[in-house]
Amino acid sequence: MTSPPFYADLAEGPRNGRAIWVRAKDGVRLRVAAWCPPDTPGGTVILFPGRTEYVEKYGRVAADFAAVGLATVTIDWRGQGLSDRLTPDEMSGHVHLFADYQMDVAAMCEAAKALDLPRPWYLLAHSMGGCIGLRSLLNGLPVAAAAFSAPMWGIRISRLLRPVAWSLSWGSRGIGLDHIYAPGTASTSYVLTEPFEANKLTTDADSYAYMIRQVQADPRLGLGGPSLRWLYEALRETRTLSRLPGPNLPCLTLLGTEEDIVDTDRIHDRVAQWPGARLNIVESARHEVLMEDAPTRRRLTGEIAAFFRQALATPGQQPDAGGQGPRSQAPSHPLRQENA
Repeated sequence: MTSPPFYADLAEGPRNGRAIWVRAKDGVRLRVAAWCPPDTPGGTVILFPGRTEYVEKYGRVAADFAAVGLATVTIDWRGQGLSDRLTPDEMSGHVHLFADYQMDVAAMCEAAKALDLPRPWYLLAHSMGGCIGLRSLLNGLPVAAAAFSAPMWGIRISRLLRPVAWSLSWGSRGIGLDHIYAPGTASTSYVLTEPFEANKLTTDADSYAYMIRQVQADPRLGLGGPSLRWLYEALRETRTLSRLPGPNLPCLTLLGTEEDIVDTDRIHDRVAQWPGARLNIVESARHEVLMEDAPTRRRLTGEIAAFFRQALATPGQQPDAGGQGPRSQAPSHPLRQENA
């Protein structure tokens, strides 16, 4: 099978990055990328991106990890990036079942083995990847510790609109309309249509321009809003996960004080119920805490790497990665098409 496109210059990642095609159990073709410079003996970060994201977006993060001796492997989930799209409208963020993402996880782990990526493995999961990642940990993902960035353990929807979201997304399945966009979303890439001044992802203009350059260079990397089917599956999966105990694994969670996409109450509740888990509140950061300015990003990736190292050095104990910050309260708003 030929190698997939991989935009190393746009990613700005470590040298020797590469991408490969893999197949999920159901035949869906997925793009997996790895950065494993020769001087990364400390293990591998298995990076689960969010909705709408793609492997090149994490090149700078991978460079930070390489600088402290960690390799990185990441993926274009089914239905986004250069992986197979699932509906004729390729801009629709669609999935048939949220459980299908676990087939992508399995294929990604097999690729990591085939590429002989160094052990131990650690999980870093952002937004939708945080939902997929929590389920993967409960399923026995072979990692030594986990870190989450604004995990989608719930979706920020106002109390008034939440029953509407449930009923509309559920009802659309029976009449063959579950492929259409969720209300308030469209078939356009968020970073190409939302001005920097109004965006909910980052306060850093350079990082926002970085995302724009990547999608402009290859529009196939872009994705529009979620389908009604995705919305229903996400609501159902996050509700199910909220009723399950956390896995017995060291966990660090990063959350910006200006978070306005995922449900912050669900994050606080999960961390409170996860023995020894740590919540690191990032002042003035928005949804993409690892896409804030370079000093902030490097500080946070350094904290994550230190947390991983300490977890390995002190098995059975919860590493310290900064105190738990104040409980953040932000106003609810209807579902939009950002990286939920």
